[in-house]
Amino acid sequence: MDRRELFRSLSSSFSKKADGRQEVIRPPYCDENSSFDKECMNCDGRCATFCEENIIVIQEDKTPKLDFKLGGCTYCDECAKACEPNVLDIGLKSNIQAKFEIDLIKCLSWNNVMCFSCKDPCLDDAIEFIAMFRPSITDKCTSCGFCLNICPTEAITYK
Repeated sequence: MDRRELFRSLSSSFSKKADGRQEVIRPPYCDENSSFDKECMNCDGRCATFCEENIIVIQEDKTPKLDFKLGGCTYCDECAKACEPNVLDIGLKSNIQAKFEIDLIKCLSWNNVMCFSCKDPCLDDAIEFIAMFRPSITDKCTSCGFCLNICPTEAITYK
């Protein structure tokens, strides 16, 4: 058992999950006017098949969403290249439309326990620590999601 697994098992008794529905987060190759409802109905979900990180999940309505519990997005462009109806378009590439936040109460570092779980996988160096404690997510964040599933106390959330 590594350090993250230990902290996650210890904190699981203290963390409660909200029962509310979570907003659907789409892959980074679309705009808000994309026609998911129309075009994805006749698709076989190739975008999910070609996702290198396997974080694209095809929902019941056949539209894709990102599931950060499975990993993060490397912005590799493969889902957009595979999208035959062109709902996902490389020309529309942008940051994922989600804002990541750290829950100060759940965060081990904010509670004086040395933990760098979120900083280690951050590809963009977007998590800064003040004197080994008190992490914050900076404007460099591309919302890739790699920090989310690695946090042992589930202190990182998104909107």
